[in-house]
Formats: sequence, structure tokens, C-alpha cells
Amino acid sequence: MYIKQLYTGCLSEAAYYIESEGEAAIIDPLRDIEPYLELAHERNAAIKYIFETHFHADFVSGHLDLAAATHAPIVYGPETKTGFPVHIAKDGEEFRIGKLTVRALHTPGHTLESTCYLLLDEAGEPNAIFTGDTLFVGDVGRPDLFSGNLTKEQLAGMLFESLNTKIKTLPDGVIVYPAHGPGSSCGKNLGPNTSSTIGEQKRDNYALLADNKDEFIRQVTDGLSTPPQYFPINAQINKEGYDAMNKVMERSLQPLSIAAFKEKAEHGAVILDTRHATTFTEGFVPGSISIGLEGRFAEWAGSLLPFDKAMVLVTAPGQEEETIVRLARVGFDKVEGYLEGGFDAWKNAGEKIDMIISVDPDELAMDIPHDENLQVIDVRKPAEFADGHVKDAVNLTLSELTDPGTMAHLDEHLNLYVHCQGGYRSVIACSLMKREGIHNLRNVNGGFAKMKDEKGIEIEKEKNVLN
Repeated sequence: MYIKQLYTGCLSEAAYYIESEGEAAIIDPLRDIEPYLELAHERNAAIKYIFETHFHADFVSGHLDLAAATHAPIVYGPETKTGFPVHIAKDGEEFRIGKLTVRALHTPGHTLESTCYLLLDEAGEPNAIFTGDTLFVGDVGRPDLFSGNLTKEQLAGMLFESLNTKIKTLPDGVIVYPAHGPGSSCGKNLGPNTSSTIGEQKRDNYALLADNKDEFIRQVTDGLSTPPQYFPINAQINKEGYDAMNKVMERSLQPLSIAAFKEKAEHGAVILDTRHATTFTEGFVPGSISIGLEGRFAEWAGSLLPFDKAMVLVTAPGQEEETIVRLARVGFDKVEGYLEGGFDAWKNAGEKIDMIISVDPDELAMDIPHDENLQVIDVRKPAEFADGHVKDAVNLTLSELTDPGTMAHLDEHLNLYVHCQGGYRSVIACSLMKREGIHNLRNVNGGFAKMKDEKGIEIEKEKNVLN
């Protein structure tokens, strides 16, 4: 028996490779399938099955491309309806992988088709369960995504039954392998680990400790944040199908001269700059949106960028292909090329450039008592803001900046000091503000992590949300 978790940090996503006797299965693959093919090749194994736990909302699965490359069937659980051929497993149906058995357990609740896959060892004993978004470490999947006309309370009730009849009945030693780890928006508050055991989860997971269904429903549905805008788009793509990755790369990986780049931007293409945030602030093509590859790139791209518009790229040298792949993971297929030579080519050609002024927390501390027009803009999430923020700061979350009406709340006569927790999100926010013509702003280096210990910056916990 060989099991490997292939974890992608910027998406908090876990795919799995299972192998026995030269036969392998992939569970919940990402759209870029080379790692799975390479692993099977290295181990001299053939991929026999592609198991999908549900229609993923936070990334585009690699099931179609992997099936085309391996001729392995795509397996979904009951209640699945797709726009392409799949094998719909019955509840309890078993699949052989060498000397191992994979048993499908239909566990509706996160979505209607959600299915866990129980791995039985050579002796037929439960060894591990691949839970998708049904059960996480310390949490369960949110019940408010992409499930027709059912309410979140109805789905939470289904999830309670699934957990109590299919999951909690398993031996305590069974290893839990979920589809996501910390940072994922598919749950409320996932734990720090990416695997666990049934026994640990029965002891520590709040959702498995609920005394009854009503209490479970209340706990699971309480405090759910608004899901990112790209979730229903990605779920629909996974259900209906998509272009092959090689076709996406062929049309997207196109070098553009400055003239061609400018022409596409003038015709409405979004300019996405994926260089490091600190590099971006020092100079960029006017109108660019900064989302650096060093952060939770795909998640913020999906949350902030339009899916219906063409896109052109400015990247660090050699990162063009990586950018396109990571965009494709969350469904962006309209990239029309990248600026040949990058920003240096643009600058060296004498083209107009823009920049973002960045200041250290000590400079902000000196300005606060002397500038009557100073306004601190905190772009962190409400929970982060409530846990501690600069006195009189306004909480304007990064996701809110996609709403054109939000910018209207910003007084153009104020001197805006923008920050997040560490500096990544604030640069994105500044680029969005600049794009809308707001230029009287400063990015605070190091974010709240450095600001909170700076003398002269008063910290409070009362909430002050911009309305």
C-alpha cells in the first residue's frame, strides 16, 4: 500500500495518490495533471480510477484531462449529473486497486453528491477515509454551496446524518484525509493539520461533538461568511466541463509586444501583475491589478477578477507559464498573452509608469497626531479586525473593493493609509484603488503585525465598519 498526499498551499487543497500492485487511483486532482502522471510513471504504475468527492467550488478539477491522458474512468457518487461521461458509484460500491479496496460512501450535506472513499487494506479492514469536504480536521464542509433549492439548514441536517451513520461509526484508528487544510473557505475554521484520525475528530471536532441534529445545524450554519464569488463559477465548470489544459496554454502563453499589449488593454483586457508585492509598489503599468504569486494567488484572483473579460499579464521573468497554470486552476481561461520582457521592457521603452508609496509603521505613528485628514483603511477580514485594530480605523475588506459603490465611500480629500496583516493584501487593495483613480494613499509596510507594537499607534477592539 502506498498513499501520498499532494498538497497545494495557495489553495489549501489536497489531492491523493493511492497505489497497490502497480495500480493507482487519484482522488480530487487539480487541473494541472503532470504531478500525478509523473508520480505514476516514477512508480511504474497505471492510473486505474479517478475519484471525485464532489463538484469542487474552489478550484477546477483535473478529472477530464487526467481521464483523457490515462483512459481511467471518472467516478462520482450518487446524485451526480454531469455534462461528460462518468461512472456514478452506488452507495457502498467497491473498486479494486491491486490488493486494496475503495468503498464509496455517499455522504450528502456539503453538497448533494458528496461522497467519501473508504480505503480497505489487503485484509479488508478500514485503513483510511478520503473525506473530501464532508469532514475536515477540526471542522466540516459548509452546507451553503451549489445544491439547488435546498436551504443550508436542510443540507446541514443531511450532513449530520451522513457523519453519524457513515463516519463516526468507523474505527477510531482510521486515518482521515480531507480535501482541504487551514485557510480554505470551504469550511468555517479548519484546523492546522491536513490529516487526522476518526478518534481524534470524535474527540476534538466541534461538529462531531454536537448532542443532537438541531444543535449541529445551529453550530454548522452559524457565522458562515459569504463564499467567494468564484465558487459557483468553478462548481459549474466542474459539472459541465472545460477546455483541455494544453489548449489553454497554447492560446495564453503568447508574448506580446508593448504595442500589442497596449492595444489589448485599450480594448478592455484586465492587466494582472503577478510580481512580488514589494516589487510592484516600486513601479507598474498604470491600471494594473497586483496579485503576487507569493501569496494565496489563485484564491484572490478568483475572488477579485472578472471571469468574462480578457486578461493580459505582467510577470517576473520565467513565471509566465506558472501564472497561467495557477489562473486556470480557478477557471480563468481568457488570458491573451503576457508583456514580452516584463515591466523592465515597458519602463525602458519610456512608457508611463505608476507606483505606490509605502511607509513604515513608525512614519504612520508620527503622522497620526499631526494630520487631520489621515484615515487608516484596514482591508483584513472582519474577524481579524475585531480581534484588534488601529484606533478609528475603517474596516474595508479586500473583497468589498470589487463593488464599485464601495470606492464612493472613500473621501478623495483624505490621506489614506492602507494595511492588512502582513502587506500582501494591502498592495492588492492599493492597486484596485489606484485603478479607480484614488491616488492619495500609502501602503503600510509589514501591516498590522508590525503596527500593533509600534509606539504611537493606539490599538482597540471595538468594531468600526464602513457603511
